[in-house]
Amino acid sequence: MCRHLAYLGPPRRLDDLLLSAPHSLLRQSYAPADMRGGGTVNADGFGLAWYPEGSSEPVRYRRTCPMWADDGLVTLARHTRAGAVLAAVRSATVGMPVLETATAPFTAGRWLFSHNGVVPGWPDSVEPLARTLPVRDLLTLEAPTDSALLWALVRSRLETGHDPVRALTGIVQDVAALDPRARLNLLLLDGEQIVATAWDHALAVLAGDDFVAASSEPWDDDPRWRLVPDRHLLSAGLGEHGAEVDIRRLDEKPQSPEPTAAEGGHG
Repeated sequence: MCRHLAYLGPPRRLDDLLLSAPHSLLRQSYAPADMRGGGTVNADGFGLAWYPEGSSEPVRYRRTCPMWADDGLVTLARHTRAGAVLAAVRSATVGMPVLETATAPFTAGRWLFSHNGVVPGWPDSVEPLARTLPVRDLLTLEAPTDSALLWALVRSRLETGHDPVRALTGIVQDVAALDPRARLNLLLLDGEQIVATAWDHALAVLAGDDFVAASSEPWDDDPRWRLVPDRHLLSAGLGEHGAEVDIRRLDEKPQSPEPTAAEGGHG
């Protein structure tokens, strides 16, 4: 299974977030602590994206090589600072292509998305959900993978008026209903809010006085790390009084109202 993380807070150098911690994302790429579901390393590509100061749209950097094999990453990470970051390392499911376009983060406008897990029986198992997408969305998938389809499904719901909590909750519930073996750790960032799910794989959250982060595995031994229970959703951001974290069961109904027809919601 893949690994991913997201960070919101004061601008930090990317190497501090991704490379230098004792159990950084770099280390998780070759020595992960939890590879339930298969695989031993995350060597089938990596990606990162961040929001430049003053911009609501992120810059993305993706490669198909292992994170440790990219000579340019160290220099880039040392000289880039950001206050909102999403990054991922990939362990490709057998039979799925190793392509740059198959590597998270996936993007659309201000949104960044990553999937840590697998949809068994792909693509037949999720064909009913794929049919709900406009044909154009299917024809323009970034890659023929479960993660790319999940992103198309999430993006469609965001575009039709669902808030990110409702969008991720609905997709996880719908996919799991089709195949309960699915591993669905989804991660979404818009530069202001982190929304993530823990569904048959690990997720942890770290909340400080002025920052919040979510990661497949804690990157250090800070005692403030909290494990997100399985079958739960994490929503985190920064408010007037610091980090705000909400963790709820994925079978709970989100508190936000359903999008109305006037807002362009699903009918």
